[in-house]
Amino acid sequence: MLQESARRVVITGLGTVSSIGIGTQEFLTGLRAGRSAARPITAFDTTGFAYSIGCEIEDFDSGRWIRRLDPESLGRASQFSVSAARMAVADAGLDEAELRRHRCLTSIGTTDGESRDLDQLVESEVRHGPEAMDAGVARRVPAGRLSGAVAQELGLSRVEAVTLPTACAAGNYAIGYGYDAIRSGDVTYALCGGADSLCRKTFTGFYRLGTIAPERCQPFDLNRKGILTGEGAGVLLMESLESALARGARIYAEVLGYGLNCDAHHPVAPNQDSVARCMQLALDDAGVKSSEVDFISAHGTGTRANDVTEAAAIRQVFGPRPPRTVSIKSMIGHSMGAASALASIACALSLTEGFIPPTINHVETDPECAVDCVPNQAVEADLRVVQNNGLAFGGNNSVVIYGRYEGT
Repeated sequence: MLQESARRVVITGLGTVSSIGIGTQEFLTGLRAGRSAARPITAFDTTGFAYSIGCEIEDFDSGRWIRRLDPESLGRASQFSVSAARMAVADAGLDEAELRRHRCLTSIGTTDGESRDLDQLVESEVRHGPEAMDAGVARRVPAGRLSGAVAQELGLSRVEAVTLPTACAAGNYAIGYGYDAIRSGDVTYALCGGADSLCRKTFTGFYRLGTIAPERCQPFDLNRKGILTGEGAGVLLMESLESALARGARIYAEVLGYGLNCDAHHPVAPNQDSVARCMQLALDDAGVKSSEVDFISAHGTGTRANDVTEAAAIRQVFGPRPPRTVSIKSMIGHSMGAASALASIACALSLTEGFIPPTINHVETDPECAVDCVPNQAVEADLRVVQNNGLAFGGNNSVVIYGRYEGT
């Protein structure tokens, strides 16, 4: 149970860099339309791979958002996180000078950090020797820049900047970190989420595991063939309810609670009991009954192992008729550390706009999954509580519960 003095935490700003739309309004339009971002990868040379479809962001202009720092001093993932953070601050209607007067947190989750730059450095070394490695590129590599650059770009001095490398669950980890910081009064504002860019290393790793789909991602489908790698960033501006009301801010959603665990059961295979336990931890922390959850934003990668295990864990917690369970990875691919952050933004928009985004590319539900994945078309819905799952290799699990804000 929360202490009496614990603050309620709300989301007042959203920043979105995604393959189906840059900016929250474009992202919302893409979610409603069930837009697919799948296309041939151009981020690196794919010669030698039998197939190489991904969900890459096109026409991203970092100079549109990054004003204080030199965009060339930042890797692509940091450019994403800084841009999304600026969008979130603007969306919250928060004056940057006012932001600087308060204690703040920047908390960004990631899987790869700036592995795209590491790929380039390694290629230069292998082909031409270490003297060919670009010092400017090397300076962009530290993963701490994903959060530190946000603080620098916004001119924050009273700030804690944290980068959380908990792989594909990292976005939810970062949001949970911010939730605790706001709830306890340690900070006034928290910019939290996740960021990653497409890189050869991660694509190749998943390809060698046999988990890259040849054409499309089909979560929970009988004939699913795996993931599509993606990229992007999602950043949420969070503050206390008291703060939001005092400045007349629009409230997208309330963060009700979260759960984390790490079972270390297997390097890549999820554990059903552990995933179920993480969901129950989140529900208990939020003070929410399973019967009160209106839909679940699943991790839903489209791999054989994840979808069956996650669906079974959901039934373990929610019973034989669980809430509608969707995966936006069918649209934007697996954006690694950004995945649960972008899905959290989708949850907040769903609560505000009254709809459930679809799981596209769906033909026939796998009987072993047995969930209503809202196939192919969004549906209107009166939502009050939604759950967002983030699962990662090594048994790193994170679940966040969001609620519609309905006044004090």
